[in-house]
Amino acid sequence: MAAPMELFCWSGGWGLPSVDLDSLATYARFTGAPLKVHKISNPWRSPSGTLPALRTSHGEVISAPHKIITHLRKEKYNADYDLSARQGADTLAFMSLLEEKLLPVLIHTFWIDAKNYVEVTRKWYAEAMPFPLNFFLPGRMQRQHIERLQLLCGEHRPENEEELEKELYQDARECLTLLSQRLGSQKFFFGDAPASLDAFVFSHLVLLLQVKLPSGKLQAHLRGLHNLCAYCTHILSLYFPWDGAEVLPPRQTPLGPETEEEPYRRRTQVLSVLVGLAAMLGYALLSGIVSIQRATPARTPGPGALSMAEEEEEE
Repeated sequence: MAAPMELFCWSGGWGLPSVDLDSLATYARFTGAPLKVHKISNPWRSPSGTLPALRTSHGEVISAPHKIITHLRKEKYNADYDLSARQGADTLAFMSLLEEKLLPVLIHTFWIDAKNYVEVTRKWYAEAMPFPLNFFLPGRMQRQHIERLQLLCGEHRPENEEELEKELYQDARECLTLLSQRLGSQKFFFGDAPASLDAFVFSHLVLLLQVKLPSGKLQAHLRGLHNLCAYCTHILSLYFPWDGAEVLPPRQTPLGPETEEEPYRRRTQVLSVLVGLAAMLGYALLSGIVSIQRATPARTPGPGALSMAEEEEEE
């Protein structure tokens, strides 16, 4: 009997989900793929060292989101199985539209906007990650998203930051309005059953809809499109009943299927303490707070003196 597939993703639910905007968990729920989900806050505990990651039933590790979805399709878990050729073409077109028009603004909203980054994004990751990762990983992730935004904007981006921001938000508002018109009064974009486009759209919109932002320009526009709001609420209640609720369920015990196992948690705590102590000692040595001197003792200490020296060094 083959081992079950395992998906490693960020913990925390939709209070602030994976800001990396992957739609893996949503797509897996739509297809009914038998995944054992590990919600973790330390990316180093992932088999690839990054999040999200999938360990297949054969032990292969896949970390790129689109490759994970491709693997699920090969395993006969395909949310687009019943789509027509035209619907398949529409799916690719709308995904490209979201990547071009909506994704840049979401990156700007959560990673570039100073208020949102400091009060929401960095705060969430700093609280979710273990020490000492929470000191440097959020900053590294911000730099990666800045580089990604530069690539998405391309060479024709305005040099003036205000003009760039104005252009990005205008494109995003038009994109949301177009999505609202395309959805209409339907439950999902292609009728009564969800497809990969629904997973892609939902994973982008729910992030913007659910999080309380101090600077929410695009958020106000989205909340004015009532069918998109009802669409997200419907998917949350149907496929993520606890993640989407205002009151979350009681936290599972450490031995629960979706939490960090106790041995790993203790090992992480011990390693974190050791790394922290090493960092503090290195800083103390480099700054001159502590210095190491070698001195030749005037006389050989007796057993009592040796015991005292050892006790002082241990402290």
